[in-house]
Amino acid sequence: MTKVLVKDGNVDSALKKLKVGVAKSGVPSKLKERKFYKKPGVKRREEKEEMTRNAKKHQRRYN
Repeated sequence: MTKVLVKDGNVDSALKKLKVGVAKSGVPSKLKERKFYKKPGVKRREEKEEMTRNAKKHQRRYN
């Protein structure tokens, strides 16, 4: 659970910090991921594709 303190009645900055904290915790992406059921094989395939994309990105950066 993300907690944010409101200082000096500044609700806008507290709301901004809350949104950033929630985004970093990964809640929105988990909700999006669980919205529909994916077969285990499809999940594995997507994870493999993501790993290859990340490896290519990493390789481009450091070569």
